[in-house]
This record gives sequence, C-alpha cells and structure tokens, in this order.
Amino acid sequence: MDYVKAFVVGGIICALAQILMEKTKMLPGRIMVLLVCLGAVLGAIGIYQPFSEWAGAGANVPLLGFGNNLWNGMKEAIDKEGFIGIFKGGFTASAVGISAALVFSYIASLLCESKMKK
Repeated sequence: MDYVKAFVVGGIICALAQILMEKTKMLPGRIMVLLVCLGAVLGAIGIYQPFSEWAGAGANVPLLGFGNNLWNGMKEAIDKEGFIGIFKGGFTASAVGISAALVFSYIASLLCESKMKK
C-alpha cells in the first residue's frame, strides 16, 4: 500500500506541475524553482513534514521534497553554527543528491551525442 500511496502522491504533484506548464506562460525552469521554494516554505511553516511522513517517497522525491530537504539542512546548521549555517546547511543536507545529479549527467553526456546543428 505504501508503494501505491507514493505513486499516487508523486503523480498528483507531477500532474499539478504539468497543468501549471500547460495553463500558464511560465517556463519549466521557473516552475522548478517555484516547486523547490514551495517545498522550503511548507517545511518552514511545519506542513511538509507530516505530509512527507504520510506520503513517503511520493513527497520526498519530487522537487518539493528537495526544497524541504534544503530547509531542514539550513535549519539544523543555523542551530549548530549560527549565521553561517544559512549558507552551509542546504549544501550539506543535499550534497549527495547534487553530486549524484552531476556525476550521472556527466556520464550521460559521454554516452549520448549532442543534436546541436553546426
């Protein structure tokens, strides 16, 4: 049942983002930033954590979960290190995900050919 719940919640989040792309003139990059910021704001006001515990990976994997992860890392770093935690916390909390994205995108660039015309 957990898999079904994660699939449905993740699908709803992605469907809402797709509707936003189709019905507005916002570019995909701006929608991605909006989702990350929305996840951070929902985490800051305490709504995202209970939702995340209920929905599991369906809420943690999309960009909303990444924004919440950035917020949680920043909050912990501010509690430990003070003002400098504003700058360090998000990177520390999401370092593995960011590193994986960079490594796998580099591998994909080596395996695939560019379709740019000269």
